[in-house]
Amino acid sequence: MKKILFIVISALLVFAACKSRKADVPKDTDVFYTCSMDPQIMESKPGKCPICHMELTAVKKSNSEEMDGIQLSEQQIQLGNIRTDTIKDGTIGDQMTLSATLNIDESKINIVSARVAGRIDKLYYKNIGDHITKGSRLFDLYSEELNNAKQEYISVLERQRTLDNSIIDFTQLAQAAKNKLLLWGMNEAQITELATTKKYVALTSFYSTASGTITTLDVKEGDYVTEGGSVVHLADLSVLWAEAQVYASQLSLIDQKGDAVVQIPDMPGKEIKGRIDFENPEISPDTRINLIRVTIPNYNNQLKPGMPAYVTLKSRQHHSLSLPVDAVIRDAKGASVWVRTGKNNFENRMVETGLEADESIEIKSGLQEGDIVVISGAYLLNSEYIFKKGADPMAGMKM
Repeated sequence: MKKILFIVISALLVFAACKSRKADVPKDTDVFYTCSMDPQIMESKPGKCPICHMELTAVKKSNSEEMDGIQLSEQQIQLGNIRTDTIKDGTIGDQMTLSATLNIDESKINIVSARVAGRIDKLYYKNIGDHITKGSRLFDLYSEELNNAKQEYISVLERQRTLDNSIIDFTQLAQAAKNKLLLWGMNEAQITELATTKKYVALTSFYSTASGTITTLDVKEGDYVTEGGSVVHLADLSVLWAEAQVYASQLSLIDQKGDAVVQIPDMPGKEIKGRIDFENPEISPDTRINLIRVTIPNYNNQLKPGMPAYVTLKSRQHHSLSLPVDAVIRDAKGASVWVRTGKNNFENRMVETGLEADESIEIKSGLQEGDIVVISGAYLLNSEYIFKKGADPMAGMKM
C-alpha cells in the first residue's frame, strides 16, 4: 500500500513540475517586429531587416483593430490632420469636365486623285503641312492616253475647219473629244489654248480641286498613278473636332442638346463654345468608354490637331451621395475610402465612384448615408496601415 501511494505522489509532482515549466515560458502573440524602412517585413522575433539590415522595431498589435482597420492615438490624428465628415444625400451635376483631344474634321477632308493614268513628272507641293489653295498647280503628268486624246481633239478641229460643209457633223465630234479631255482633268483654259495653238505638250498640268492642308502625300516624282489613284489628301482646318472620352455610366447625365465649352490648356484663358454633334453608338466592351464629339471653329488656324483640350458639358443635376475628391484613394485595384468605426478606429472600404464635379465625386455604392468618412488625411491613414500591417488595405478586397 505504501509503495502504491509513493508512486501516485511521485507522478503528481512530475506533472506539477512540467506544468510549472510551461508557465515559465512567456509568449507575447500581440507583438511582432517590423522595419521602418520596409514595413512589409513582419517577424515574430527581434533581429535585422533582411533588406536594409536595420534593427527591427517591436510593434504591439491592437486587439481593437479589425482586419481592414487601424487604430490611431489622439496625437497621431492631430499630427496627420485627419478630419472626418458625415456623408449625406445631396445633389451633384450641373456640369461635367472631360479630357479631350483636337482632331481633324474628317468630313472636311478632300482627296485629289489622278483622272487619268500616267507618270508624275513634277510635284509642286512635297511636304506634309503645306497649305494649298483651290486652283493651285499641283502636279505635271505624262500620259499617253491623254496625249492621244489631245491629238484627236486637234484633228477633229482641223477637219471641222476644212470640211465644215460635209454631211458629217464635226461639231458633235469636237464636243465629244472635248468632253473626254474635261473628263480626264483638263480645264477649260487648257482646252481653249489647245484649240487656239493647235499644238500640245507632252506634260499636262493638273490643278487642285480644293483648298486645304496636306495631311497625306501618296505619290512622289517619278511614280506612276492609275486612273482614280490618290495623289494627296487635303484637310480643311478651319473647323476641328474636340473628341472626348466618357464612361458609359456618365452617358445618362449628359444633356445632348446642352452647351459645351472647350478649353485649351496650351492657350490659357481661351474658351470656345460649341455643341455635341456626335456620340459613338458603340461602347468599347473592354474599357466601357464612349466617344463624344464637339465641333469648334478654328479662327486663324491657331488650333492644331493633336492638342489636348478639356470639354465642359452641361449635365442634369441628380441626388446622390458625394465626397470631396481627396477623400477617395484610387489605384489600379479600384477606389476606397476610410470610414471611422469608433472613437479612434478607422476601416478601409471599397467604393464605386461616378460623376465628378466641382471638386466633389459621386459615391454610387460602398457607403450609406450617415457613415463618417475621412475627408482629409486618407493617404496618411493608408501609409500608417501599410507600416503597421505590411500590406495594402485594398489588396484582395472586393466591392
